[in-house]
Amino acid sequence: MSGITRTTKLHRYLRHLNLIHQRSYLSCPLSPLPHLPNSSSLSPINFRELNSFRLSHRYLATSAEIPSSGDGEKSHKSQQSAGDAGKSIRGSPVSWISLVLLLVTGAGIVYYYDTQKKRHIQEIDSASNTVRQGPSVGQAAIGGPFNLINHEGKTVTDKDFLGKWTVMYFGFTHCPDICPDELLKLAAAVDKIKEKSGIEIVPVFISVDPERDTVEQVGDYVKEFHPKLIGLTGDPEEIRKVARAYRVYYMKTTEEDSDYLVDHSIVMYLMSPEMDFVKFYGKNNNIDELTNGIIKEVKQYKK
Repeated sequence: MSGITRTTKLHRYLRHLNLIHQRSYLSCPLSPLPHLPNSSSLSPINFRELNSFRLSHRYLATSAEIPSSGDGEKSHKSQQSAGDAGKSIRGSPVSWISLVLLLVTGAGIVYYYDTQKKRHIQEIDSASNTVRQGPSVGQAAIGGPFNLINHEGKTVTDKDFLGKWTVMYFGFTHCPDICPDELLKLAAAVDKIKEKSGIEIVPVFISVDPERDTVEQVGDYVKEFHPKLIGLTGDPEEIRKVARAYRVYYMKTTEEDSDYLVDHSIVMYLMSPEMDFVKFYGKNNNIDELTNGIIKEVKQYKK
């Protein structure tokens, strides 16, 4: 009878282990082991079998509850990737905003300087169009008295140019290309005007860089273009006054120690023998246009 009982209990235990094995594949929670019969009441062979079943039960329970290390690493990496993605997403708008602000600021500065230059040119053009041609030439709001120093170190005022036709140009001796080109054009036009009409024109160069353009510097500079070219400089306040009188725009653009450039109006002013403004000529006028234009204005003025 006891043998039948042991066999029945063992049979029930084996059937319970089979159910546990099936549940482990479905990730279902394991049921607790049933009460085992006393190992002393089992035969040695059955005792070893029960021990092996116990080990199988423990292994299946452990494998069902603990995830694999590979899945854990994948989960950690996915979380880290999500975190990194979040950081880049959160960081991106700040960088774009900074870039946009930089571009807007730069465009605003360029627009401001361009607007100022255009405004000065429009004022000069408007004043030029108000001048009536003929003996009764009207007084334009360009020009005025000045007190400067020429390239020989002598004090010069606007009165020293009375009785002469004068063309005045504002620039600076360290100008890399525009000023030399304009002064060469002016020098060539002065000679051509003399050849074609016999009219004497006095070319004048006024520096807008008084800090660097000393008398000696200006003297060496004007000699490179024309023997009749007169160079004028002065202290910063006097330069500001004459530039304001002639509606000339100028401003330092870049500065590194003593090396900088000066942005300025590129205009030549034709002044009558009374030192009244007659007409201005821009960078777009070539040598022939400048020559013929001045001759035409002088002849109309003399009528």
